[in-house]
Amino acid sequence: MNSVPRVLAVLDDLLRDATPEARGALWQLAEQGRELDANLVRLPPGGEVGTHQEDVLDVLLVVVAGNGRIDTGDGALELTPTTVAWLPRTSRRALAAGPDGLTYLTVHRRRPGLAITSPAAPALSYEGGEAPCMLDRVCPGCGRLSQDPEPVFCSRCGERFTEG
Repeated sequence: MNSVPRVLAVLDDLLRDATPEARGALWQLAEQGRELDANLVRLPPGGEVGTHQEDVLDVLLVVVAGNGRIDTGDGALELTPTTVAWLPRTSRRALAAGPDGLTYLTVHRRRPGLAITSPAAPALSYEGGEAPCMLDRVCPGCGRLSQDPEPVFCSRCGERFTEG
């Protein structure tokens, strides 16, 4: 495979074209054969991603617009436009958007894809991996990550998930 550099997105254009209600992943890196994952994510004013821990991957977070904070358990890190934060693997953190919302780009190594093989058909495999963003499974009320791939109501607080 001979790859050629190219522009995949212009963040200003994505933000300008997104409706004010748009939240979650506004853009995702989806190129075949890539070794990175990247997501442009928008949290609404006061929106949160509840406390979670990534055990496998370091994540780079770059604030594009708005403001907010990362709660680390040891304190809060303030986020403003152009802030670059490193979220090391095994760190516990929560994100909270300020009154103007928070839009950020995350970049991390891609998780290894799944491979299905059998003795009868050893060449049968496909490129897979974890979904690039699970914000659609984060409760807007309490920040809990739902185990249901298409949640309607939060099992913790009863809040209705927004419809995609």
